[in-house]
Amino acid sequence: VQLQASGGGLVQAGDTLRLSCAAAEHTFSLNNVAWFRQAPGREREFVAAIRTGDTNRYYADSVKDRFTISRDMAKNSVHLQMNRMKPEDTALYYCAAKLHRPISSALRFADTYTYWGQGTQVTVSS
Repeated sequence: VQLQASGGGLVQAGDTLRLSCAAAEHTFSLNNVAWFRQAPGREREFVAAIRTGDTNRYYADSVKDRFTISRDMAKNSVHLQMNRMKPEDTALYYCAAKLHRPISSALRFADTYTYWGQGTQVTVSS
C-alpha cells in the first residue's frame, strides 16, 4: 500500500486544517490507519487512529476534542480534521496503515504499522 498524505500548510492559531491520507489500492479500506507527527528535535508521536470494524476513535490527549479522524470509503481515504489549532501542533504529519487489525493498546505505537506516507508539513503561527 502506497500512502499519500496531503493537506498540510501554514495556518494561524485557532484555525482549522484537514489532512488526507489516500491510497490507490482498494485494499486500503481494509487497513487500520493512524496519524503521527514529528516536530523538529522531537520523537515521532501518536496523534489519532481508526480501526476497522471499530466505532471508537483513538486520540492523543493533546488533540482530543480538537482533532477528528474519519474514513471516507468513497474516496478510499482517511482524513484528520484539525480544529482550534495551536502552535504546538506544528510538525510533519505522517499517515500509517496496517492491514491486520491490531489490539487497541497497540494503536499508538509506530512499530505497529506496516505502511507509511511521506509526510505533510503543518505549521501553526501564534
